[in-house]
Amino acid sequence: MSKQRVLTGITTTGTPHLGNYVGAIRPSIEASRDETLDSFFFLADYHALIKCHDPAVVRQSTKEIAATWLALGLDTDKALFYRQSDIPEIPELTWVLNCNAAKGLMNRAHAYKAAVQANEEAGEDPDYAVTMGLFSYPVLMAADILMFNAQQIPVGRDQIQHVEMARDIAARFNHNFAELFTLPEAVVDDSVAVLQGLDGRKMSKSYNNTIPLFLPEKQLRKHINKIKTNLLEPGEPKDPDSSTVFQIWAAFADASETARMRQAFENGIAWGEAKKQLFELINARLVEARDCYNRLMNDPAHIESELQKGAERARQYSAPLMRRIRDAVGISPIV
Repeated sequence: MSKQRVLTGITTTGTPHLGNYVGAIRPSIEASRDETLDSFFFLADYHALIKCHDPAVVRQSTKEIAATWLALGLDTDKALFYRQSDIPEIPELTWVLNCNAAKGLMNRAHAYKAAVQANEEAGEDPDYAVTMGLFSYPVLMAADILMFNAQQIPVGRDQIQHVEMARDIAARFNHNFAELFTLPEAVVDDSVAVLQGLDGRKMSKSYNNTIPLFLPEKQLRKHINKIKTNLLEPGEPKDPDSSTVFQIWAAFADASETARMRQAFENGIAWGEAKKQLFELINARLVEARDCYNRLMNDPAHIESELQKGAERARQYSAPLMRRIRDAVGISPIV
């Protein structure tokens, strides 16, 4: 039985936080150990340029994210782990697909429509500050997917549209030129936790409410102590299902630990004690990976060698396919 190819991109903006770990990194690394799957993971640094124009941030984020995945146990001999910008066929394919993608399709992209709406509400020109990167972002995402003919694309609900666009673009190319592309499918796992941040909203760098994944112990304790709680006193029963502290606890604890803490909430555990136990739990879960992460951050040459190993393997797929694509559209040697 042939393996299902699964492809996941990680945009290189920002520092990985607990929400990233629970929602994407941990389940992805677990899935990469599934012998029925062929896992591709890439650092989406071209995508980062759409939102971030600070080269130091992109460079640092790339280093931090690569070190994070390696420290958490990604086996780069099994899973394919590479940096998008190390695969020159991806931007080349992006241009070919741009010449096949309908502008009307791009007009309907959620990110572009949201930018236009925000401009109109502010009384600006509809396309004020909209770059071609933002506008044609779904074409680059299609190239990421189609370059490796991935079948399953794990995404959040907000990204389903982009996978559907990739299908549309692939089908159009297959019809016009040659059957070279697999039509991808979006995979949404609603069982994956979406963590709340320090202020009770979804943990996101956009809200500046994150708990970075590999903070030193003292900083981790400080961040956990900042989690917003209500004014209920020790001894007063507390609702675990509306508590950020409990929700984060449940994302890191096993079933028996979760049941014990639920009972403690109903018995009126003090917020200070609950946060103390949460710190101890998370710190114990992450201490080994944090040590490994710190070693990797001090050894950038090793991180780079892992990414180059991945790029070499990835190009064994991308270079032959790009030659076939070029031939299909008429860009090939004259013989």
